[in-house]
Amino acid sequence: MGTKGKDMDFARSIARLAPVLAFVMLVPGAARAELVGMAEVIDGDTLEIAGERIDLHGIDAPEAGQICVRGGKPWACGAAAARLLFELTAGREVRCEEKARGRRGRVIARCKVDWLNLGAEMVTRGMALADLRVSRDYIRNYREARGKENGIFAGVFVEPARWRRGERLAAESAIGNAPPACRIKGRVARDGARVYLLPGAPDYARTGIAADHGERWFCTEAEARAAGWRKAEP
Repeated sequence: MGTKGKDMDFARSIARLAPVLAFVMLVPGAARAELVGMAEVIDGDTLEIAGERIDLHGIDAPEAGQICVRGGKPWACGAAAARLLFELTAGREVRCEEKARGRRGRVIARCKVDWLNLGAEMVTRGMALADLRVSRDYIRNYREARGKENGIFAGVFVEPARWRRGERLAAESAIGNAPPACRIKGRVARDGARVYLLPGAPDYARTGIAADHGERWFCTEAEARAAGWRKAEP
């Protein structure tokens, strides 16, 4: 085969791989990594690129199963935060610059889609808090969201850090912590496989949701499949 033919075969191979390519490269002058690729959304402040779990730097979003109150009614704010991050990243290349390493070595990074800073956008939309314990980068976005009553600021909520320590709204405790319209359970199996269970499935009632292990609630099967989860075998 001639050189031109080999070049064409190589180009076709790259084209087939393009949707799933992700890479890690060193940032010049620093022992930091940059992760680039298509991202899977885990929750409102967590992504995964090429198997690397990434926490968005400087923000804290409602946990996947968290309930807030808006308009006097329970609202699945954790699922809404994850859905917004999915909408911001779906089908688009995400570029994450590592800022630090957190617990268990997880990457903490500032991530962008084109010019859009994902952390800043999540805070501005009122779907995450500026985490002032680690950064003041998004305090202006936080003040804007609070002033305009965007997202969670339009109602009542428990700060995510306090929610993780077990604090719940009365409305949330009354419904057992499950989002009223989002009752599909996303479970991480022992082998790392991500599967979802529909209400009525054999293991549904005894399956809990551990948000700190990447488990979450879904509102529809389409949402679960789009996030890369598969239906559990009966």
